[in-house]
Amino acid sequence: MEFGRAFSYAFEDSEWLKKVGIAAVVVLIPIVGGIVLMGWALELMRRVIADDPTPLPDWSDFGGFLSKGFKAFVVTLAYALPVILVVICGQVVTLGSTAALGDSNPDAASTVALIASICMGCFALIFGILAGLLIPPALGNLASTGELGAAFRFGEVFGLLRSAIGPYLISIIIIAVISPLLASLGSLVCGVGALAAAAYLQVVTSHLYGQAYKVAKANAAAA
Repeated sequence: MEFGRAFSYAFEDSEWLKKVGIAAVVVLIPIVGGIVLMGWALELMRRVIADDPTPLPDWSDFGGFLSKGFKAFVVTLAYALPVILVVICGQVVTLGSTAALGDSNPDAASTVALIASICMGCFALIFGILAGLLIPPALGNLASTGELGAAFRFGEVFGLLRSAIGPYLISIIIIAVISPLLASLGSLVCGVGALAAAAYLQVVTSHLYGQAYKVAKANAAAA
């Protein structure tokens, strides 16, 4: 893994300023902007996986990015769904116990709500960690094949994660560390800087995940 190259990758493109700048503006488009940016990042990941000599995608295929971004959104939402359901169940139990016991036995209602919050919080944490680990290889399969179903070949996705657990973990940690740093730096240049930082973060993330996917495929093939 060339972790350092993930940060310099964008600047290998002679038109990086224009392409990253457009990415920063696209996210402002209501509703679809974020999805289009996800599609652009997915195409970038595909190029990393395929060793495409052109680092950053240009913005001539806006509709294609929207389609790819929608697929990436579906994959991310599907893998995060268990976490969402656990949180909703926790809220339902808490509100239900408050409504049923709140007037007659407020102490019991508080106890039930506390136990439900702790239990659901533990489950949400476990599912959240699992989703965070599985989403990158699932998106790698999607980027590599262009097929939505490839992201839901759970056995294959788990196998990819096992084959490159180190690179994926390090990539996730790097992204978690630099995200707030880039956000803080971007905020110093008003809103424009924050948008540019978000677009640049997409480049770094896609490059790291693309590299990890290549390691996973190579290790799986060797095994």
